[in-house]
Amino acid sequence: MIERVLPFQFIKKSPLYGSYQGMNYRVTEMKGQLEVCTFPGPFAFWHTPEEKKTYQYFDYTEEGYEQAIQYLNEAWEAKDWR
Repeated sequence: MIERVLPFQFIKKSPLYGSYQGMNYRVTEMKGQLEVCTFPGPFAFWHTPEEKKTYQYFDYTEEGYEQAIQYLNEAWEAKDWR
């Protein structure tokens, strides 16, 4: 299960990259929204083809950040990432 490890203020300064049991993800600010991207491992974001990435957008707020983390957990459960 993906948990909130870093505060929301971190994303204001730098994208959050992570992975969980085969699912890689990136959370960043993009045009006033939180952009969440999930993609399969083992490669990094920049080395993964666009067609393998899935994007979702949330409000750029604390609540949006909580929704993004919930989305990451749901995305992991919905697909066999291993």
